[in-house]
Amino acid sequence: MLHLVNKSPFERTNLQACLNRAVPGSAILLMEDAVYASLRGTSQSDLVAGAVNAYDFFVLAPDLAIRGLDASQVLQGVEPVDYGGFVDLTIDRQTVQSWL
Repeated sequence: MLHLVNKSPFERTNLQACLNRAVPGSAILLMEDAVYASLRGTSQSDLVAGAVNAYDFFVLAPDLAIRGLDASQVLQGVEPVDYGGFVDLTIDRQTVQSWL
């Protein structure tokens, strides 16, 4: 399954709810304001760093860029993808769950 998380982890608990329900091996794509969860040195870094071994983590690179961020700031184990990569994830995983 592909889980889409789009809300800031500093304002909502969507990412934590996703991690509580996702099955190990699932893919999690951080997009829109959820990209902040992918960054090193934040209060959410340990949460994501501790989960990268159980889940396939991705971050939408254009959403990083629009916020003035880049892939060099992303935690190890979180793979930046472009829109084509996003489409590939939806095809590969077939089932998509959005965490609104």
